[in-house]
Amino acid sequence: MLFYDCSTAPSPRRARMFIAEKGLAIETREVSIMKGEQLSADFLAVNPRATVPVLITETGTVLGENLGIAAYLEAAFPEPPLMGETPDEKGLVLMWNAMVEQNGGLPIAETLRNSNPHMKGRAIPGPENYEQIPELAARGRARVAKFFDLLEERLQDSPYLACDRFTLADITGFVMVDFARVIKERIPEANTATQDWFDRIKQRPSASL
Repeated sequence: MLFYDCSTAPSPRRARMFIAEKGLAIETREVSIMKGEQLSADFLAVNPRATVPVLITETGTVLGENLGIAAYLEAAFPEPPLMGETPDEKGLVLMWNAMVEQNGGLPIAETLRNSNPHMKGRAIPGPENYEQIPELAARGRARVAKFFDLLEERLQDSPYLACDRFTLADITGFVMVDFARVIKERIPEANTATQDWFDRIKQRPSASL
């Protein structure tokens, strides 16, 4: 297998944590988004959508989305299970993973990409250039506040997002909460259940990668 990573971006970090939690050692190549290497001819030959992470499987299949990478690794290396064991757990893991992406990851990205002057003309990742829309940044910031409310409500009733143990949903949630620092948003002081959850995950070795 071959893993294309970017050490400074949140999406590859999610895959990196999943790989570490599986106890796998996969050959890795760094793709610097800061240097624009995702737009190079060499990388576009690997992934024409110009995004990371990318995993090349043992049979040569190219997987360029976190959920696809996780599904492949879960099937190929089922222990420890990170995407649920029972039908209910599997459904909950994918449900909470999607909820975190839609309610946390997307608004954080919209806020950053539509307000950061360094991303002028690059408001959407990929091979095409798109101009910033300031209104999306304002909307994104408002949605991030609601995202923290969503997490707190869930984590007051459950030790982890999807079920009673650590799963893919927690990886996605942790990375998104941590990444919110780029728009100067943090877990509100009153959200003690979320802070406890975040601190517990931060202690895992995979969180330092």
